[in-house]
Amino acid sequence: MTTKKLNQKEDVVVKFVGDSGDGMQLTGTLFSDTSALDGNDIATFPDYPAEIRAPHNTIAGVSGFQVHIGKRIYSSGDKCDVLVAMNPASLTSNLKWVKKGGTIIVDSDTFTEEAFEKAGYTSDPLSDDSLSSYSLIKAPMTSMTQEAVKDIFTDKKSADRSRNMFALGMIFFLFNKELDYTDSYLEKKFKKHPDIVNANKAVVRAGYNYCENTDVLLQHQVEVTQAVMPKGTYRNITGNIATAWGLLAAAERANLPLFLGSYPITPATEILIEITKHKALGAKVFQAEDEIAGICSAIGASFAGAMACTTTSGPGLSLKAEAIGLAVMTELPLVIVNVQRGGPSTGLPTKTEQADLYQALFGRNGEAPCIVVAASTPSNCFYWAFEASRLALEHMTPTILLTDGYLGNGSQLFRIPKMEDLPKINPPFATPNDKTYAPYKRDPKTLARQWAIPGMEGLRHRIGGLEKSDGKGNVSQDPANHELMTKYRTEKVQRVANTIPDQVVNGDEDADLLVVGWGGTEGNLKLAVEELREEGKKIAITHFNYIMPLPKNTEEILKKYKKIIVCELNMGQFVNYLRMNFQTLAFQQYNKIQGLPFEVTELKEKFNQILGE
Repeated sequence: MTTKKLNQKEDVVVKFVGDSGDGMQLTGTLFSDTSALDGNDIATFPDYPAEIRAPHNTIAGVSGFQVHIGKRIYSSGDKCDVLVAMNPASLTSNLKWVKKGGTIIVDSDTFTEEAFEKAGYTSDPLSDDSLSSYSLIKAPMTSMTQEAVKDIFTDKKSADRSRNMFALGMIFFLFNKELDYTDSYLEKKFKKHPDIVNANKAVVRAGYNYCENTDVLLQHQVEVTQAVMPKGTYRNITGNIATAWGLLAAAERANLPLFLGSYPITPATEILIEITKHKALGAKVFQAEDEIAGICSAIGASFAGAMACTTTSGPGLSLKAEAIGLAVMTELPLVIVNVQRGGPSTGLPTKTEQADLYQALFGRNGEAPCIVVAASTPSNCFYWAFEASRLALEHMTPTILLTDGYLGNGSQLFRIPKMEDLPKINPPFATPNDKTYAPYKRDPKTLARQWAIPGMEGLRHRIGGLEKSDGKGNVSQDPANHELMTKYRTEKVQRVANTIPDQVVNGDEDADLLVVGWGGTEGNLKLAVEELREEGKKIAITHFNYIMPLPKNTEEILKKYKKIIVCELNMGQFVNYLRMNFQTLAFQQYNKIQGLPFEVTELKEKFNQILGE
């Protein structure tokens, strides 16, 4: 909106923090959406507490939303350039995430003696020089919000609900963003409540105008470089919504109805919510009374000929373990989505982790192998949900898709594909009245059995959790048959490696260090490696999405490098899996179990340490 020459930056990180109920998630979402429409690449990271409503002005109740915008964005960023703190508790709990010399914007009206005490301050941080390393902007957001809406809302409580819009207006000014998108959002969201629309519009403009009339803030204005991206239709999408869309797209390309049987659980519930919005596409959603009922209903739907899936997080995957074994034994296609969170038990339900890999690989009784794949960005959750569905349907076996809280709640730009550009999915359906049909007769190439839907003429067969005889599928207690069928089920999963792409390395084949990652750590690992290569370091990266089975050229790649470091957000589950499979190779590991993603700075420090040894 301004015409003066602005400072240019290739990227900036902004974090909005405040009390639960202060609207930080909405504020961050509106800023990221506006930035995307303005041509910036984006990535976001919501950071909210597990408590439904912690006491007001306490650290336990702080909720945040981080936005990284710029020219080339791989992750939500490390430390922020700008922190917007709505109260003392949010400032003290997030100060460590601000770059030295960064900008801190606070609602000075909330910095009271009572709030200091709850946040653990012994003095006023706005006047005791403790923030002298930062550029501090003290804005009376609460009182100016009340002034902006005094002709609309006479009660203080209603007025204060809009003060997050004042902060948004300030950030729009600092980064030279238009207000049109936010206006449209408010008009659509609150179309039945014109007073709320008018109040929020007024407050956004009050925040914008406050900056425009404050000399010190004029000096902070920045123009963020636009991204160069392929032409297409884009939207800002979370990993959970992308996962839901990928499942819907797979059902369409397989020409099957989609059935989701699930029980709500953080942070996976949004997948269930999103699919319920698409009944017009033939999706059927069953919100079950518990995790076991959710997956068992999905197995029943698969038996009946639907593309069946169930969604959960780590504790729910534990409860589903027995039923996953049933799907393995019956050899029915089933997609199990696990949006990982911090554990064990209830653990850190709103934080991210990669600690369910062992559970996905081995967490069932008996020999019960499943295909396991992992998404690595919020947007490619779409493609990995699609691929998990394809593998399950074409190979007639359960497939586990691992995402995590960072991916599921985080967002980035997603280029919406055309349905006709997605591959056709071809389940191995049986043919009615096929005289040679046998329930467990296998395709000689894939070992997948044919899928006979109830009602297909001449193809009645029995199914269940007891061991089946080879071919005919009758209940069998024969020891030799059990061993044979166990080997078939294992080999069927291993043969998936014949149908998936080779693993790719980004970087030099003669690099001094190979960085290995999997799943949702890709963005930060990739950026750390790219920055080190730009600094002249010989380093390469390979990131895994296919976990069980691994791509066929995995060992060939790993053998080329003298030093290999495996980075993951757990105690070392993937590195131990690699050690099991490639016992002659030496792996170093770097692990973080804090409910937080890797930081690029910490990764570079570790990689430089190894390169210097």
